[in-house]
Amino acid sequence: PIKDQTSQALKFTGLMRRLAALIYDSFLLFGITFAGYGTLLLLLKIIFHGVDNLEDVQPGPALQWLFAFGWFASMLSYYYISWRKQGQTMGMKAWRLRLQQHDGTLASPKQCIVRGISAPLSMLCLGLGYLWILLPNSKGCFHDLITDTEVVVVKK
Repeated sequence: PIKDQTSQALKFTGLMRRLAALIYDSFLLFGITFAGYGTLLLLLKIIFHGVDNLEDVQPGPALQWLFAFGWFASMLSYYYISWRKQGQTMGMKAWRLRLQQHDGTLASPKQCIVRGISAPLSMLCLGLGYLWILLPNSKGCFHDLITDTEVVVVKK
């Protein structure tokens, strides 16, 4: 893997900057969910049930779980593509953050997938996975440690 020139002389990022980027990304994810995935589900509903009395057609529990999985997969895809392409989501670009391996190269496909699954779990556990960064001698959040990646601040 080729190292990126921006990986030299970078510093680790703190919790507040990460959360700010996450909030920024949440607005983009709302758009992806509403415009992209929501439109897809509506089109599928119209194709299978027509437009008459569309609001009366409600999916069963199995389809609801399938839709929820699809929603999670669409959000994971946003992060995966962003991290694999240049190591940054739009929120990370705004806050000058970059996800990388310790040698400065982009995260591998496996690291991106594991991170995309473990980061929401870190938040769901009362944020403990994110608060991990506040422990003494910690070099990152819990999902940084299990994926062997780091989030660094990129120079201007």
